[in-house]
Amino acid sequence: MPNHQLLNNVTHHDIKILTDYAGDYGDNVGAVVTFPTEFGDVQKEYPIFFRQHPDTKAYQAVAMLGLLNDQNLFIQDGQWRANYIPAAVSRGPFAIGFQDQSAEGGAEKTPVIHIDLDHPRVNREKGHAVFLQHGGNSPYLEHISHIFTHMMDGMELGEKMIEAFTSLDLFEAVELELNLYDNEKHRLHGNYTISEAKLQALSADTLHQLHRAGFLQCAYLIRASMSNVQKLVNWQNQISQPADEAS
Repeated sequence: MPNHQLLNNVTHHDIKILTDYAGDYGDNVGAVVTFPTEFGDVQKEYPIFFRQHPDTKAYQAVAMLGLLNDQNLFIQDGQWRANYIPAAVSRGPFAIGFQDQSAEGGAEKTPVIHIDLDHPRVNREKGHAVFLQHGGNSPYLEHISHIFTHMMDGMELGEKMIEAFTSLDLFEAVELELNLYDNEKHRLHGNYTISEAKLQALSADTLHQLHRAGFLQCAYLIRASMSNVQKLVNWQNQISQPADEAS
């Protein structure tokens, strides 16, 4: 169970964060949530798909990291082999919460940063310092704060985007059948993308509305990102191929 605490520069003055990548840190996951505010960067490296919540059936955008649920093909020798790391990964052991504060006689919820003290990245010996020696925020913590601002904007925009795509019935299931090493077939189920045919069939007025909201560009970025599936297949084949054949 996570041990989340409200981050402060007294209790956590000497906390440090490891920023390399490994399965021991919980990085071996096949997909992470992604947001429209980072689609431009994500689509250059990762396939973007939508997946449905098993109970609510609500759609959520994800960046695919591997072909298996517990596989992250972007990790190699403790490093992340991509020019952009999704915000959901970069945030590390931190989480955003909301604190009630009084403002002009009313209640106001202010976003605040929490830290999971039981996360394996958290220690007091090595890594990036969270606070400066005399209590100010370190550059690393400022970076984390910027990530959360980006994520919060992305969550709000993402909800509106998915609502628009759903109302226009633009989602379509993608059954990916991949040819892996030695002609092994691997099928990926439960992924959705934006239907190109349905998108092209929209009226000019509807397309204009999507464009003004920024969602038309999102749809094109999602479609374009599917070419990154082949990169994952190639990396998987490098892992599966025997060393003597690989050489």
